[in-house]
Amino acid sequence: MKRSPDKISILGFGCMRLPVKDQRIENIDDEKFTEMLHYAIDNGVNYVDTAWPYHNEASEPAVGRALSGGYRDKVFLATKLPTWLIESREDMDFYLNEQLKRLQTDHIDYYLVHALTKTRWKKITSHDVFDFLDSARKDGRIRNAGFSFHDELPLFKEIVDSYDWDFCQIQYNYMDENYQAGKEGLDYAASKDLGVIIMEPLRGGHLAGNIPEDIRSIWEETNEGTSPAGWGLRWVWSHEAVTTVLSGMSDMEQVRDNVDTAKKGHVDNLSADEVDMISRVRDIYRQRMRVPCTNCRYCMPCPAGVNIPECFNRLNIAYMFEDPEFAKTTYKIFTRENGKASLCIECGKCEEVCPQNIAIRESLKEVVHLFEKE
Repeated sequence: MKRSPDKISILGFGCMRLPVKDQRIENIDDEKFTEMLHYAIDNGVNYVDTAWPYHNEASEPAVGRALSGGYRDKVFLATKLPTWLIESREDMDFYLNEQLKRLQTDHIDYYLVHALTKTRWKKITSHDVFDFLDSARKDGRIRNAGFSFHDELPLFKEIVDSYDWDFCQIQYNYMDENYQAGKEGLDYAASKDLGVIIMEPLRGGHLAGNIPEDIRSIWEETNEGTSPAGWGLRWVWSHEAVTTVLSGMSDMEQVRDNVDTAKKGHVDNLSADEVDMISRVRDIYRQRMRVPCTNCRYCMPCPAGVNIPECFNRLNIAYMFEDPEFAKTTYKIFTRENGKASLCIECGKCEEVCPQNIAIRESLKEVVHLFEKE
């Protein structure tokens, strides 16, 4: 990690997709999870990431239990301030102190201001988040301060420049080079000497499972033995600015595969032919897109408040990965504060400036039909 003497493993254990019992998300299978986490740690993984809301608030306590018996001292522990719950400066101390109890520890090694968007950034700064971070660093409750990000590049740069951060966390994978902070944000943070944690390296698992046959045939061209998940991880690891990559592992097979792949995770780990292979896979996924939106944002801001690029991103996910339910769930999350397609007043201003000549108004109607109709 830049700015820090900590030698962090290139693979981090993300604790938001843990094994559960009875298909109940909050009923984490402690025995299976502990076995998985201990195996990962025993094989070199030393960064463990959780957060207040994961598994309906059951992840942090489960991590605390799994790290008891000496394992806490073997890892750098990361969790996050739940920004959407903060209504005062005092709330920040309350949640951090509760997290320390849940995790059975007296300090958090890497503490993030969670899931920043423009709205949450404005809110959290109005409640003096910088004073909170300074105070928590000074009294030892946190060692390093960072943030995770879910908005557009200009805001990302503004946040990076606003405080003496140690690190940040962004979404990045071979399908999302220019999404949210993207490659430019990755390099910008690294230029400021921040460590960069990568989340969603496999797009919520879509680049690892349920692989379409035409894409599977490309992966099978090589006898190299790397899984689809492994190729996704290796692509991210090939970027020098990346500090560590989080993988939300759900079973022991995934842990073993990720740990084995990490042995190949150096910056120059991909040959020219392998880079080309991943590019061909990317191209096929993009051909399955419903709307040829490039996220150029010429259509923004929408006078009615529609987040047009994000609406189309969710629509494309539904078609590219044949998973409309996941797309619908994440659509509701990303448009919870604003941006729903149903806000469209059909003024047509977006279509006048769209370089791709997309029939935006008609495509937004499809978004409403798929994601807003019960």
